[in-house]
Amino acid sequence: MSAPRCHALVPAAGGGTRFGGKTPKQYLSLLGRPLIWHALAVLCAHPRIDRVWVIIAPDDVYWQTPEWRDLWLSLGPGLEVIACGGESRAASVANGIAAAATAVAPEDWVLVHDAARPCLSAAMLDRLLDTLIDDPVGGLLAVPLADTLKRANADGRVAETLPRAGLWQAQTPQMFRYGLLEKALAAHPDVTDEAGAMEAAGFAPCLVENSATNLKVTFPADLTQATWILHGRSAAE
Repeated sequence: MSAPRCHALVPAAGGGTRFGGKTPKQYLSLLGRPLIWHALAVLCAHPRIDRVWVIIAPDDVYWQTPEWRDLWLSLGPGLEVIACGGESRAASVANGIAAAATAVAPEDWVLVHDAARPCLSAAMLDRLLDTLIDDPVGGLLAVPLADTLKRANADGRVAETLPRAGLWQAQTPQMFRYGLLEKALAAHPDVTDEAGAMEAAGFAPCLVENSATNLKVTFPADLTQATWILHGRSAAE
């Protein structure tokens, strides 16, 4: 039997409402390229990832922007775009999983990565793959929480302080077997990430410690920080 293959799936059908503005944040400019391009470039270039699916909204008018055509082509033949995005991230991932059914075996790995997380690096992917490739469940990149957490009441005042011991901030990619993830998402469609679906299905995903530089762009200040991170990484190479 051949070894399980690794595939990546990037849900990119969201509108980025928390960021503000008319342009979905995955298409905002970051160092002269669409924000989503930076993560796709790392995924498509990794030698252990066979194929990368991008899930866009059926009415997406940004992906086909003429000046971006060569950028997408530069990522190679392993990139495939599927216009089957849903109303939520979970729905987009589930639709993408279904669309990939004829190309993926149940035991293959699927790495789901946020379109708005542009600072992924090859080293981060190596760490995830090396840790999980023989794991019975799979897992995700994550960062142990360092700050004290406060729960607010309805008046915006501190209601309680939460102990941070054992708490982690989830990141992506999140890496699970295709067959298990498909069943977990079908049974638990209201989760906010793939690990949540696997947890609801009775599994305990592995936490793979990562750097906070793998940030998700949610607010305008995050775009500035992502620029600094990528500039610094480029200068160090």
